[in-house]
Amino acid sequence: MTRKRRRLVLIGGAVCVLAIAVALMLNAFRDSIVFFNSPSDVAEKHIAPGTRIRLGGLVKTDSFVRDDNLRIHFEITDGSREIQVAYQGVLPDLFREGQGAVAEGALDGGGVFNADTILAKHDETYMPKEVADALKKTGHWKDDSAKKAALPVGGGAQ
Repeated sequence: MTRKRRRLVLIGGAVCVLAIAVALMLNAFRDSIVFFNSPSDVAEKHIAPGTRIRLGGLVKTDSFVRDDNLRIHFEITDGSREIQVAYQGVLPDLFREGQGAVAEGALDGGGVFNADTILAKHDETYMPKEVADALKKTGHWKDDSAKKAALPVGGGAQ
């Protein structure tokens, strides 16, 4: 084998090993790449109890209940399905009913999502794309951009 051919074989082998390594990494991260799953996604995927996921959607109105020992229960919905969430701890300041939230944790055997972290939407205009798409699909989307455009710039009459 000539020196040039040996070099080409070595480079080709290195490229193959790198391609296999990248394919294995992408396969391992396949389910983790999604920022969160909606309640409909959880039902469709039949996620096993104990599997850590992120659950996102809107906090259902009139579902918030505070127990003893700072235990909190509420429902996250995407407009078509709801999942009961249980959380113990301090909630973010922006957390409230009717607003977007993402919970990190795992489902238990009874279908309750036990969260160990709650993330709340950070301002009035932000909504994760997946939540907006799910709400549009179910007809629960509220587009306030037309209302905001109609407001005077100064904030009201003088």
